[in-house]
This record gives sequence, C-alpha cells and structure tokens, in this order.
Amino acid sequence: MCFTSSPRGARLARRLVSHCLTTWGHPCASAANQKVTLIVAELTGNAVRHGHVSGRDFHVRLTGSADVLRIEVTDTRTERVPLLPSQEPSGEAESGRGLLVVARLASRWAVVPRVGAPGKTVWAEVCLPGH
Repeated sequence: MCFTSSPRGARLARRLVSHCLTTWGHPCASAANQKVTLIVAELTGNAVRHGHVSGRDFHVRLTGSADVLRIEVTDTRTERVPLLPSQEPSGEAESGRGLLVVARLASRWAVVPRVGAPGKTVWAEVCLPGH
C-alpha cells in the first residue's frame, strides 16, 4: 500500500492496517491488532518525520501466517537509518521513544536497504497469541 509522506498518510496507513487485521480475524480490541497498529503508527510516523523525501511516498506491507504478522514500512531516504537508542531518553526529552516501543512490542525488528530503489525498509514481526 502506498501513502503520501504526510501525517494524514501515516494516519490512513494505521487505520487501513487495523481494518485489514480485523478482516483477517484480529478485531480492533484484540492484542494482535493493538500491537500491530501501534507499531505501524510508530514506523509510519518515523517514515514521515525522518524518511520524507519531497514528492515521494512511503509504502506499507502487511503479511501474515498462522503465528506471525509482519509489518514493513519503506521510505526513500537512504542516509537516515534508525538505530535503537542505547538508553531511554530523559523524562524531558520530546522524542526518542518510538523505536523503544517497537522493540518492546515486536518479537523482532530490523532495517534493511530498499530492494530495487533508493531507501530503506523497517520491518517488525509480532507473534500471535498461542504461538
């Protein structure tokens, strides 16, 4: 799915992913839907804030199996690769917590170069309950 690199695009991505998960049998109130939706919110927000290139969109891909849901958010910015901070930001810091949230909610996550074009893909996987 392709979205404009704007706060509106990030919000639309989050809502569309939640709807998709509902149709896959993970209703809005389920832990899986809530975890994945929060991860999508963080990753798409980062794509808009830190991965934005004027005139370029970001992409979201959601795939699933019986036991794992995988989220991929791709932007066109190559030089700004996210890293998990070595420590939590201070209580007064206004940013720096997003990837800590992703790291705690996801079973695993990473950043890889975008295939076939400039940019990067940040992916995260969430294990489904009972697996």
